[in-house]
Amino acid sequence: MNPYSIQKVCIACLSLGLWHSAIAQSPVGGLYAQGQDVTGINIETETSPADDSVLVAAPERLRLEFPYGVRLVKLTLRNELRDWVDISFRYDPTVKEEFFWDVPQLNTATYYTADWAILAENDFLVRGSFSFSFGPDAQAPSLTKAAEALLIDTQNGGPDSDVRYVTPPRTNIILNQDKPRYDPPFTIKLEAEEAEQSQDSSTAPR
Repeated sequence: MNPYSIQKVCIACLSLGLWHSAIAQSPVGGLYAQGQDVTGINIETETSPADDSVLVAAPERLRLEFPYGVRLVKLTLRNELRDWVDISFRYDPTVKEEFFWDVPQLNTATYYTADWAILAENDFLVRGSFSFSFGPDAQAPSLTKAAEALLIDTQNGGPDSDVRYVTPPRTNIILNQDKPRYDPPFTIKLEAEEAEQSQDSSTAPR
């Protein structure tokens, strides 16, 4: 084989190797695929409460209705302070179009957000969320979120500023957690009294 033929074979082998590498690294069939919702299922999904809704009273259950059968792998509920509500969610591999989930009595909050995730067709992971508020003084969650974003932007010095404000974590102050302590004289006195009572009972006439 002449040098020119050997060079052609090497180039062909290198190209084939690169092609196989690209195939191996690309997602096949949507498995493990995440990120942007290319399925459009978010737009077609109906929830109750509806996203950005204002209710008269707290809801007793959450409902999600998808355009076709999916597996619900995550459902959480939190308020605007990111305090989580225990809704006892457990993963069920059953494929369904509609899901209902009872929630406990909700405390008063500015708004609540439900975050969900599903495995759609070809096991494509799709995430979504919806927010709602309730009560006589409630307003749409989108208005509160916009005000919060504006406040943070102002604290950062505006969109062109390099300063970034980080909200400090909330701390819980716990008082009176030490075990009760007694002065030694008090303890000794109790032991002395018990000894005297025991001695009196042993010497008493029968």
